[in-house]
Amino acid sequence: MPRSYTLATAALALQVPIKWLDNALSHHKVVGVHQEKQGVARRLTIDALVRLAVATILVRELGIPLPTAIEIAEAVTHSDGHFTSSSGLRLELDLKTLRTTLLTRLEHAVEIAPIPKRGRPPKNKTGRLD
Repeated sequence: MPRSYTLATAALALQVPIKWLDNALSHHKVVGVHQEKQGVARRLTIDALVRLAVATILVRELGIPLPTAIEIAEAVTHSDGHFTSSSGLRLELDLKTLRTTLLTRLEHAVEIAPIPKRGRPPKNKTGRLD
């Protein structure tokens, strides 16, 4: 199984707020995002992160709505960085450089991202003798 990353790590690497990324993944399907039942944390593969990185570039720099940006990102990642719209608009992205940059950010993010705590918090035992 390929390595996967937590939501917090992914948000740091993509340079987006965790809440934004969580909402985006709640409303839109992205290939490579492993999501199980409620209460189980999402895990994102490197391929999903590349797709999301392309989508965030399209949203930030071109003002494209997120659902459309995700569709274009899927096409760009499947066609080695190229996309042509039905009206002839051509988009080209250097995926190799983007992936390298993303991997560098991930190395840093893995070190500083908080590990999510799951489950019920422990009982407070301060001052008690057992």
